[in-house]
Amino acid sequence: MSRSHWSALVFLLSLPPASAIADGTGPVSLDNAAVKADTAWVLVCSALVLMMTAPGLALFYGGLVRKKNVLSVLMQCASLVGLMSFVWVVCGYSFAFGSSVLGGFVGGTDYLFLDGVLAEWTDGMQVVPMAGSLPRSVHMVFQMMFFIITPALICGAFAERMKFSAMCVFSVLWGVLVYCPLAHWVWADDGWLSVANSDATFPLLDFAGGAVVHLSSGVAALVCCVMMGPRVGFAREAMPPHNLTYTAIGAALLWVGWFGFNAGSALGVNSLAANAFVTTHLAGATGLLGWLAIEWIQGGRPTVLGACTGGVAGLACITPACGAVNPLSGLLIGLMAGVICYVMCTNIKNRLGYDDSLDVFGVHGTSGVVGLLMAGVLSSPAVTGDPQYNGLIHGGTTQMVNQLVGLLVTTVLAVVGTWVLLLVVRATTGLRVDPDAEREGLDLNQHGEEGYIFL
Repeated sequence: MSRSHWSALVFLLSLPPASAIADGTGPVSLDNAAVKADTAWVLVCSALVLMMTAPGLALFYGGLVRKKNVLSVLMQCASLVGLMSFVWVVCGYSFAFGSSVLGGFVGGTDYLFLDGVLAEWTDGMQVVPMAGSLPRSVHMVFQMMFFIITPALICGAFAERMKFSAMCVFSVLWGVLVYCPLAHWVWADDGWLSVANSDATFPLLDFAGGAVVHLSSGVAALVCCVMMGPRVGFAREAMPPHNLTYTAIGAALLWVGWFGFNAGSALGVNSLAANAFVTTHLAGATGLLGWLAIEWIQGGRPTVLGACTGGVAGLACITPACGAVNPLSGLLIGLMAGVICYVMCTNIKNRLGYDDSLDVFGVHGTSGVVGLLMAGVLSSPAVTGDPQYNGLIHGGTTQMVNQLVGLLVTTVLAVVGTWVLLLVVRATTGLRVDPDAEREGLDLNQHGEEGYIFL
């Protein structure tokens, strides 16, 4: 079941017999205990997911680049918080969660400029539009945080070489034309991949964004770094992280924020949120251990960078499955993520020779694939509450087909959409700074500032 479906079910079961509920747009008593609890939980989770972008991802990425580019990365993350929030309010939420149009490709105009989202005063009473047990404004702001962090993830692929203006234009276009359709397919009540839609063709288990967030951003990142080409001096000059302390702090903030990302996707205070919370932590733990183990065996010593990257890989990998598998399965999924992502970020990347600056595809794209597939293998009716979503180990085969279809269509949309948008941006603003500006560093060239001033 989808996030809204699970949350609504728990809400209905928790109401006393005399309670009256609306059809999703009418008045609902905000004094109801379930509404209060779910609203409080999702508001906290919204703040946690925002923390993942700034300061979490900003510090994680900022420490990995060279010191002449640290402010450019911080600026990208910070600016996307403002830019994507604005776009989400104007049209993004409507295109993602409005009623299907264009043959189900995207949502319609239901919620443009938050129409039908905010409370109104009608006929002498307050009317609060609801989404399950949440005021729709709370659902809107929680989903906004996902809209912010997804293009921010892509920034790691073209770090140290894309123009700031190009990043802004590309992120807005990508959010509206790639992210919003994907979110609509997977999470809207009438999406053709949504488990909340009883008529869905291929209901996809993607609880918190394995396809919508990690796979889409990872694939887009790969297209970006291939189309833009490598950094000046790539494979000839050393380009080590300039401050692993920042990266370690950022990774810790991401880990804490991930509880909001995954457990918050239950959209309520319920057993599903508890399962997602525990499973998320265990997958992050074994992701860290898996990366360190293979790194220790191959390189002779474990590293802080390996621990940080392995933990993030495990957390990303469990994202689509945390609402469908139990915590012990989460241990396995995290371990697989740590080992497989290590191989992708070292052996495979080196053999293919592409310059994915901060390993967005190697970690997020790879984790998205592994997580979606493992959801099809390990999903349990004891977690989902529905035998329709049996994984392969429980005798189900249909769900694995659904997972493969979801993986394929996400990849196709992300590849084609990113490629076309990059061509548009290249023809208008241009994509890259010139080689001299790149050698100087984006901090000075694009922003006229330096991250470090030594007197």
